[in-house]
This record gives sequence, C-alpha cells and structure tokens, in this order.
Amino acid sequence: MDSFPHGDDIEEILDPFCDPDRPVVVKFERIADAYQKINKDVVRTPCTRSKLSEPLGVDLYFKKEFMQFTGSFKDRGALYSLLNLTNEQQAKGVVTTSAGNHAQALSHQGRRLGVPVTVVMPKQAPLIKVTNCRDLKANVILHGNRFDEAKLFGMAYGKHQDLLYINGYDHPDIIAGQGTAGIEILEDVPDVDYVIVPIGGGGLIAGISAAVKHLKPSVTIIGVESDKCPSWTTAMKYGRPLPCEVSRAGAADTIADGLAVMEVGCNAFATANPLIDKVVRVSEDYIGVAILKMLETEKAVVEGAGAAGLAAIISGQLPELQGKRVACLLCGGNIDPNVLVRVVDRAMMMDGRLNRFSCVISDRSGGLVKLLAILATSGASVRDISHDRMSLPAAVFKTCVTCKVETRDGKHADELREKLFQIYGEDLFWET
Repeated sequence: MDSFPHGDDIEEILDPFCDPDRPVVVKFERIADAYQKINKDVVRTPCTRSKLSEPLGVDLYFKKEFMQFTGSFKDRGALYSLLNLTNEQQAKGVVTTSAGNHAQALSHQGRRLGVPVTVVMPKQAPLIKVTNCRDLKANVILHGNRFDEAKLFGMAYGKHQDLLYINGYDHPDIIAGQGTAGIEILEDVPDVDYVIVPIGGGGLIAGISAAVKHLKPSVTIIGVESDKCPSWTTAMKYGRPLPCEVSRAGAADTIADGLAVMEVGCNAFATANPLIDKVVRVSEDYIGVAILKMLETEKAVVEGAGAAGLAAIISGQLPELQGKRVACLLCGGNIDPNVLVRVVDRAMMMDGRLNRFSCVISDRSGGLVKLLAILATSGASVRDISHDRMSLPAAVFKTCVTCKVETRDGKHADELREKLFQIYGEDLFWET
C-alpha cells in the first residue's frame, strides 16, 4: 500500500463491466435468473395500498423496500452480483463505492457469503450508513467530498489490491438484481397502471423498467430525480450519460443523498432510456414534506431518496395519475436521526403547521401576556419564544419577540397572521 497513489496522482480506470462505448442492455432473462437465485435470501417486501389514496385521488401502493435487512433495495443486486463471482474472486474479495446503501448491502451479503468487502464512501456520507458498514465487518475507507471522487479512489484501490470492482448502480448483475422488485410489484398489483421509481445512478429504474415492460408493456414508467442532481435528464438531453448540469457542491448538499450521483450509469441508461415514459424533478421542500407524510400516514421512516416518488405526486407534476392505480418505490429508509428532526421541522413549516414570526411588543408589564393571549385564543401552540432587546436601542420600553408556533394547517396559519397584523401592523414580521 505504500506505493498507492493519492490525490491528483490517481488515474481514471475504465470499468470493463461499464464501458460507455459498449453498454450492456440488461434483458428480462437475466432478471428472471436473479429472481430465482436471490428470492430466498432477500426480503419479499410488501406492496400495500396507502392511506393517502383517497386524499390524493390516486389508488396508491407503496413497495416498501426500506424493509430489507439493510434498509434499502440494494440487497437485491448486491446478493446477485456476489453469487455470480468465481471462487477465486470470492476468496480475494470485492471493492465498491457508495454513498451508503449499496455499501451496506454488499457488506451484509458479503459477510453472509464469506466474501471480503471493501467500501469507499465520501467523507460526507451519512454517519448511520458508515457505522452500519463497519458493524457489518466491511473495510470502510472514507475518501473525497463527493461520490465521483470516492469512486475514482475505489477503482484505483481495487486495481492496486487486485480486487474486483462492483459498480453499485451500473454493473449488469446489480441492475438485474434490482429488477426483481419489478416482478414482485406485478405479482402483488397485477392491474397497476403506473410505476414510479426514484433515479440516482439509474440501476433501480433500469432493472424495474426492463422487468415491468417485458411482463406488462402497457404500464407507464415514471422516473423521479432531485433538482439538486438531475443526472438522468442531463443524459436524456445529450443522448448519453454526462455529469449533470448543477454545481458539485449542490449535489453533495441534499437530503436525498441516495440520488446524488453526478452521472448515471451507461448500462442503466442504455437499458432504461427507451423504456421510461416520463422523468420529473422534485425540490428538497417536497421531498421533506413527503418524508413527513410517510411518518404520519404510513408510520414509515424513509430517507430522502425513498420519499422522492411521493414527493413527485404531491408536487402536482403528475395530474395524469388521478384515478389510476399507481405503485411507488420506497427505495430506502436509512436516514440519520438528526437529519430527520431537521427535515420534519422544515416540512411542517412548508405545510403551514410550524410558523415563525417576530413582533415588536411593549416591554412593560402585560405586553407579552397580550401577545400570548392572542395566540391562545387563536388555538396556536407556542413551540419556542425569545426576547431581543438589543436590536431596539432607541425604544427603551419595546422589545422584539421571536416566536415559533404550531398551527393546524396553512389556513389556520393565515388566520393567525392576519389577526396579529391587525393588532401589530408593521411591527409584525412573518417568516415564509
């Protein structure tokens, strides 16, 4: 390892399984083989009707892949790829790069099969995913601030150590393994009209598209990607995978880290591009609201990528789903608890149920009581309150109070704001 290059000395290495000049189109026969080989060793996750069906006007079914052992669909492809290794490859071990879910899945399945696994993860990978990989006895290396930097290092490491590199979203066996979820959807909801799939590197939607379109060509496939990292629509624009047209910093700063892949896989694109009917992009705000709705209605904890499909529905971009039967992939549930708390608060603010405002009130006896009485009679609940006397040096008997309050919904929040404005006028600043 002393001679292993670092930093700018690392040269890009071509993955022979993911050659952009000779992409592999994954066929249904490969997915069917994966289905036979892995179905006893991965969770057959339920695809059940959602309580959100009536409110949304959509006959909505959730494929709950967050119930896999490692918390995401990645268990499927990881197992199938390891089962297809030669005895020599299994003995030496494998290396991969992942923001977390593929790393956990490969670590878990590698431990089960006795295959040594090394995972290279970006330094900003969620702590829960890094910890889980180490708990699964993988050799974890943190390198780079972005996925592409970690991947470059991982492939160089694999060549230096003579380990097979398994691309977590573009290896043909990975794509085939993920496609088994599509077979299960059609078994559980045979009359489904639409299937909605999140897009990161593209392996999941490639496998599911190949399976579903083969078995039932009439089904419409809709892909969903994050505004922060629109790698699939970038590939569609240019006709081939290229780094997406956003800042690299923006791609790293997202609650949907599982979708933050700068460039989709060449095999995934070649497989799925002719099969996908529509791709939409969703904002961080809608992803956050979708995470909150999953908590409240389904009692399910999903990560940002897992909530992307629901986010697309509630964003209003898919009016064609009204009255249709829709299956939506909840692809993962590995969200850091600290991130979850922040996401829930932001989502409640967007949903009109958590509000923050500042108001200049009298600093004499009864000034605060008057404000609190208005909040109480309006049915708002005070979450937090603070005083700031230093910002009003010329108003000795005034103070600025900042309040965070809970309301029932957006309409209730608007009514409260109007009531406060009638009393405090220009002394009220309501944050939006």
